[in-house]
Amino acid sequence: MLLKTIFVFVLVLMPPVLSILVMHKAKERAQARLRAATQAPVVRALRRNQLPSDRYHIEGVGYIIGDITCKFNACSAYIRCAVNPSGPCENCFHYEPRNSSS
Repeated sequence: MLLKTIFVFVLVLMPPVLSILVMHKAKERAQARLRAATQAPVVRALRRNQLPSDRYHIEGVGYIIGDITCKFNACSAYIRCAVNPSGPCENCFHYEPRNSSS
């Protein structure tokens, strides 16, 4: 009779104990992810009045940034190119001049 009582007692306590262990593990993972996120590099967006120095206006296209003679220039006011979107364009080793037929 005592053995059955102990067995039932242990059986009743297993779900709450397992639940506490799972919650503890999830909390540890969440804290680790939060620490990793706070240590990630910060990417800053340009303010409206903080314009890049390599900005050009092309009639019919608008403003673009980056070296407009480069093959990889995105012709965009937001990113410079596909291989080096944040710049700078000076001395970029990905530079390739545009074809004259383009």
